[in-house]
Amino acid sequence: MVTMMDTQALSELAAHIESRMPDAVRSWQIRVGELTLLAERDHIVPLLRFLRDDQQCNFETFIDACGVDYPERSERFEVVYHLLSMRMNHRIRVRIRTDEETAVPSVVSLWPVANWFEREAFDMYGIQFADHPDLRRILTDYGFEGWPLRKDFPLTGHYEVRYDDLEKRVIYEPVKLAQEYRNFDFLSPWEGMTTVIPGDEKVNGDV
Repeated sequence: MVTMMDTQALSELAAHIESRMPDAVRSWQIRVGELTLLAERDHIVPLLRFLRDDQQCNFETFIDACGVDYPERSERFEVVYHLLSMRMNHRIRVRIRTDEETAVPSVVSLWPVANWFEREAFDMYGIQFADHPDLRRILTDYGFEGWPLRKDFPLTGHYEVRYDDLEKRVIYEPVKLAQEYRNFDFLSPWEGMTTVIPGDEKVNGDV
């Protein structure tokens, strides 16, 4: 439950961040008891460093970073960072926007754990991260082409690359999304059952 005191505290925190980092913060809002900042892409590293080190913020814990795709926008991607301040009992969400060509500054220098999150955003969306120490795919197979979480990624016509232990080699197979046929009667287990269930004969006195 979000109280007026919580909202007031977050509003004061947002005003503090905006006053100290005016070039980095484009706008902010409070929704569902959490503060969300829309930030400038090129200022993301100094902004996150400030959020981590400033004594009124203390967002020392890096929760995650993820990508979002809005194909209708000129800057179609957002990178969203979630931070936690255990000392202040606050969470914050920081969003930045970028396009298919412009790299986002890596924050691995601030939180080494961001390494794999940035690799996942690259692997799934094709978002580039400048100065990342090892920017390569992390979830898809080597040799995979395309970006699976983009809204325009086709669902068929691709190949799976895997190592076959029987053939002792890497093989390519068409992706098959077929599902085995299953027949559902959609009947409640307590109503409408027409099939005789083992044990019914005891109720009917047949035994």
